[in-house]
Amino acid sequence: MARIAGVNIPTQKKIGVALRYIYGIGPVNALDILGKAKVSPNLRVHQLSDADVLSIREVIDREGYKVEGDLRREVSMNVKRLMDLGCYRGLRHRKGLPVRGQRTHTNARTRKGKAIPIAGKKIAKK
Repeated sequence: MARIAGVNIPTQKKIGVALRYIYGIGPVNALDILGKAKVSPNLRVHQLSDADVLSIREVIDREGYKVEGDLRREVSMNVKRLMDLGCYRGLRHRKGLPVRGQRTHTNARTRKGKAIPIAGKKIAKK
């Protein structure tokens, strides 16, 4: 199992897809990294030589890609800064509500959590 940027990437997947398991590397960045490392994106991870894995690691370090811990820290600091400022987005983060203008009357269950039924609000029978 190859270990890149502190993440064990799956061995049976193509390297172009397996690199996406690293936080901060998506489809475009994965192909960009492989191009700079001169590794074919169609090779499976278990087919890579140690030199290939090393060149991928070097490209990620040398080109300044923010991945894993550094990127998570930066994102959390940005959110914390918004919350400390007390701006609208920061207040939405603090309350656990959607930040980007989505409706909350219905939906927004991912941010708000499981729906809590209100006691005594049953429909009266006629």
